[in-house]
Amino acid sequence: MSTTVPGDSLVALAERKQLPRHQYMDATTVRWITAHRPSFRTARDPELPALRPFARRLLPLTGLPLTWYAEPRLADSIHGVRHAMRTAALAALLAETRKLGTEETVTLIVAAAVHDCRREHDQDDRGHGERGARWLLRSAAMVLEHFGLPNNQPERIRQAAVAIRLHEIPYAEFTPVDETDHATARTVSDLLKTADALDRYRLPKLKWWPDDRFVRVVAPDRLKEFAFDLVVRSESAYVAGIGSTESVITALTDRGLV
Repeated sequence: MSTTVPGDSLVALAERKQLPRHQYMDATTVRWITAHRPSFRTARDPELPALRPFARRLLPLTGLPLTWYAEPRLADSIHGVRHAMRTAALAALLAETRKLGTEETVTLIVAAAVHDCRREHDQDDRGHGERGARWLLRSAAMVLEHFGLPNNQPERIRQAAVAIRLHEIPYAEFTPVDETDHATARTVSDLLKTADALDRYRLPKLKWWPDDRFVRVVAPDRLKEFAFDLVVRSESAYVAGIGSTESVITALTDRGLV
């Protein structure tokens, strides 16, 4: 848990451009996020789809073991367990809205769960996607066993690794090699980028919040509203003293997703 006092809250530090390398949520920042709730236009959006049973089974497992993190201090940070679990849940819902098959949905959830686990800090850690992709390729058997998946699925791991490598690279900065890789895992890559972006409501500056200009798959407002509420519920639980994994599971349970 963070011991940050109000004057050193993430939102105050962001305003002063003094955010540290390792950033932990605090009650002041949660109140600031809650007070800046966007106006979501959901009147014409359908209700969020129900998750299929296999997705409901996988989501609690996205609270990854501490040993999977390159930097243990990040497990409870703003790029740690809570972010990974929320991104996986948002990815699962995106998969339902796009009517993805079981194989692609499972690949997407696994990629979302581990996409930031090789970060070294919470600032602009260039290269963490590449490190994460390489780690997944090396650790495929362990990851598949953790999620209760068959070990003979190299294509699933390859697509997840491509999506993880590309998730931190803006589309406008794709090289020819990036474009070629993207074409081999287009759906998983695009949906991971969107799910990751939807969890940006946790960040302590409004200009860092979700922006449809930077994704190719635009989420409906109802899913954006869900993403915002999921941040508020789980981060409120965390600063109240509930562990990272439990805080997200509680929030997902409240919405009937696990």
